[in-house]
Amino acid sequence: MSKVQKPVFGVGEWAAHSENVYCGCTNGCLYCYAHAEAVTRRKMPREGWAEPKILGRHSGGFKFRKYDGTVMFPTSHDITTENLDVCAMYLSGILAVGNRVLIVTKPRRQCVEALCKTLWWARNRVLFRFTIGSSSDGVLGFWEPRAPTFGERLRALECAEREGFKTSVSCEPMLDADIHSVISAVRPYVTDSIWLGRANYLLTRIAANGHADDQGVVDMARDLVSTWSDEAVMELYKRYASDPLIRWKESIKKVVGLKVATEKGLDK
Repeated sequence: MSKVQKPVFGVGEWAAHSENVYCGCTNGCLYCYAHAEAVTRRKMPREGWAEPKILGRHSGGFKFRKYDGTVMFPTSHDITTENLDVCAMYLSGILAVGNRVLIVTKPRRQCVEALCKTLWWARNRVLFRFTIGSSSDGVLGFWEPRAPTFGERLRALECAEREGFKTSVSCEPMLDADIHSVISAVRPYVTDSIWLGRANYLLTRIAANGHADDQGVVDMARDLVSTWSDEAVMELYKRYASDPLIRWKESIKKVVGLKVATEKGLDK
């Protein structure tokens, strides 16, 4: 009897493997899936997330291996000015052994400029994917209080494209109804794809991250879920279905009837 293949989502849609240096993040994103997972699986106390800790497996120094398939970096932290040197060193190492790397970040321009210089020699095996869920700094500031502004992220994207790297944008989660403004603004600097996706398990994740008793956050979360109802998703799909840059995350595919991948890393 053949084994039933389960659909993949999240990191698995983009990469066959993931690598990290730290656990924890200073961005403070209310909806953070990695924070929620760390709390739920008791890997880290909720209050400790804002102070990233280097992963135990790296305590004796970095070791690198060649993987089959794309490697996504990072997934349990971000690349910030505080950890830039360590992240750049780690990326250089996983590229040096021949890997293809998807770098996903809420980008700081200073960090992207430095990475472009450091990783120039391997640029044909690097794809930058920058998370931009809204063009409104008010919206970004609410959901991602210590992450970069929209303008900062846009300048970082422009820098990566100008330096000859492949570029992509993730609008997952879409944080307001006007995702069209993001698509319009980033389009000139995207060479690969623009991904659209809903906020998965939003109420569950904000609760895990310690915001269940904050009625303002809960109300905003409910509003966001309502904003991207199945009907709204269908309208979004109709608008961009033939756009060659637009790609759809699993949260949208299952609404509009597109096939969801069953093997990791197929949707790069």
